[in-house]
Amino acid sequence: MSVRQLSIFLENRVGRLDSVIKILGDGNIDIKGISLADTENFGIVRLIVDDIEGASALLKSKGFLCKINEVTVVSVDNAPGGLAKILGILFNSSINIEYMYAIAAPAGDRPLMVFGFGDRAKAGEVLAAAKVDILDEARLLASTK
Repeated sequence: MSVRQLSIFLENRVGRLDSVIKILGDGNIDIKGISLADTENFGIVRLIVDDIEGASALLKSKGFLCKINEVTVVSVDNAPGGLAKILGILFNSSINIEYMYAIAAPAGDRPLMVFGFGDRAKAGEVLAAAKVDILDEARLLASTK
């Protein structure tokens, strides 16, 4: 199971992130999750949105470089050690996490974590075998309304 994520590459300068967020808002695109990573010269904004194709087309039409890729979204026990349990499963299977971030406001009582893996298929198999709750895109979007 996977969820599509939009990765947007930005120059690291004042106002670039603001421009992206305003464009999406004006386009009636709802952001469900967001992560920003930067270096001295550029940044990568990763977004889970309710209309990924529309968001990608809209941003590309405004000159932004972006691509759609797949990530894994899991629900985590909302208790001390909940995330540690998931990370332990991955560590014990030698699965490298390239990045991760939380969904801003999931419905229900279980936090949602987004993972980018070098080997997403293997990570999915390991998590499924450990009976970790993995969300597909339709379920994720329904759970964050």
